[in-house]
Amino acid sequence: MPRLYWEDFNPGRVTEFGPRLVTRDEIVEFAAEFDPQPMHLDDEAARATMLGGLSASGWHGCCILMRMCTDGFLLDSSSMGAPGVEEVRWLRPIRPGDRLTLRTTVLETRVSNSWPDMGFVRFRFELLDAAGERAMTLITSLMMGRRGGSAAA
Repeated sequence: MPRLYWEDFNPGRVTEFGPRLVTRDEIVEFAAEFDPQPMHLDDEAARATMLGGLSASGWHGCCILMRMCTDGFLLDSSSMGAPGVEEVRWLRPIRPGDRLTLRTTVLETRVSNSWPDMGFVRFRFELLDAAGERAMTLITSLMMGRRGGSAAA
């Protein structure tokens, strides 16, 4: 039984999860499989790029964010997924050794017009480094079951 429903996400609600350590090995492993560009695979080649050193793929950052979000609250919620992503911004490189924290901010909520036992929660997700600098942001709406609704079951 989920603990968190649509009603639990009020605009302005901020929560943080983490930290999570990012390793060189995971950066290279992800890149080798999904984004094999030099700045994600090879230290020397990465120094010659505009990033100035090895960094995680932006898509790897999205996957880290999703894992932290899932572990942080989604698995304990009435989440039914998302209809898409509104915006993703990669603001600074994620480097080996970075300890990332996920900050979630509820921007707005609304009941679904089509499915009244479900609502939408619009979030801003921010991956922060140990100094509190934003490495990436993602804005999306999640579909959540409402307390007592058949979609929540």
